[in-house]
Amino acid sequence: MFDVKEFDTQMDLSDFYTEARLRGFENNSSKQAMVDCFNNEREKQVWVLFYNNHPIGSVAAHSFDDVMGPNSYRIAARTCVFTDKINGPYGAGLRTISVITHHQNPTAQFLIPACIKWAPAGASLYITTNKNSVGTQQRVHRTFGPAMEKLGLMKRVKEVEYRGTKQTVWQVDPIKFLEDLKKYPQWK
Repeated sequence: MFDVKEFDTQMDLSDFYTEARLRGFENNSSKQAMVDCFNNEREKQVWVLFYNNHPIGSVAAHSFDDVMGPNSYRIAARTCVFTDKINGPYGAGLRTISVITHHQNPTAQFLIPACIKWAPAGASLYITTNKNSVGTQQRVHRTFGPAMEKLGLMKRVKEVEYRGTKQTVWQVDPIKFLEDLKKYPQWK
């Protein structure tokens, strides 16, 4: 059903890019915007989420030393999921607090864990959000971040100008996040 794969140039993501562009997910609308934009990073990885062998989402992680110091990584960058392409109860996006706090969404089930597992043990992990209307950033900034902070899984660190946008930096506690994830139903 679900499969998270490391980005590979052999993947045919043309329909995914087109769909992202049509939905306003500009950061996922091309290889340049989703993958190549991280070419200057010391370390980087992009994943594609497949559902029934069709690409429906993506996420990236990369070194973040230039902003947060040595052994720092930005995770959940370029997060995008077409939840309406998922059948049954798994089609939930970040629409309600309980879907967020109980991790019953593809981002929590697959994308954030992929980023956490990729980062070196002991690294400092961060998620950035902003108030932009591009994609679902406002919802992530106003709802997801504060909900995760209330659970003690993330904490707001500071505001920075990053990649041309004023961003809020949230530190993620990867151990607590993965432990909390286990409290709730795990998707297959």
